[in-house]
Amino acid sequence: MMRGAFDDVPLAVIFPLLEPADVDSMNQAAGTVDAARTGGDRADWEWALEHAAFPGTQSGTPTILGLDVIEHAEGGDQLEFQLQVVWTALGRLAVETAVNVACWCGTDHATHDIDALRLVVGEETSLPAAFRVGAERLTGWLAEPHDADHWRATAGLPPRWAH
Repeated sequence: MMRGAFDDVPLAVIFPLLEPADVDSMNQAAGTVDAARTGGDRADWEWALEHAAFPGTQSGTPTILGLDVIEHAEGGDQLEFQLQVVWTALGRLAVETAVNVACWCGTDHATHDIDALRLVVGEETSLPAAFRVGAERLTGWLAEPHDADHWRATAGLPPRWAH
C-alpha cells in the first residue's frame, strides 16, 4: 500500500474509466474529509496500485483506496473511522464505511463495525456519488464524540468498564 495526501492518489491510474469531472468530484469529497480533521491535519490515504484491476475471486476484500482515522484513548481503547473503495466478490466496485470500536466482549473478537454501509457501484450509483456519500458519513463521524463508549452504547455493546 502507498500512503499520502489525496492529491497524491493516482485516480486516473486506479480508476481509468473516470471522467475528469468524476475525478474533480472525488477530490472535492476528499477535501471535505481533510477540512473536518481536528488540528488541520491532512488525511493520510492509502491505495494499492496492484488492486486497480479486479484480482478475481479470493478470500478477503481487496482494498483499492481507503482512509482509516484512528482515535486512541486511555486504557487501550480505540475507535477507527473507515472509508474504503474495494472490490466485491463479483468484480464490482463498492464504497464501504464503518466505525470500528475496540471489543470488550467476553469473547474477544477484536473490533465491532458500527453504522456500517456498503454502496455497490453500478447502473444507479456511480463511484464518485458513492465516494461522496462515504466522505459525508466520515466527516459526520469526525464531528461526533470521539468516545468509544458512546459508539458502543449506540450499538448496544458492553462498555469498556463492564469487561
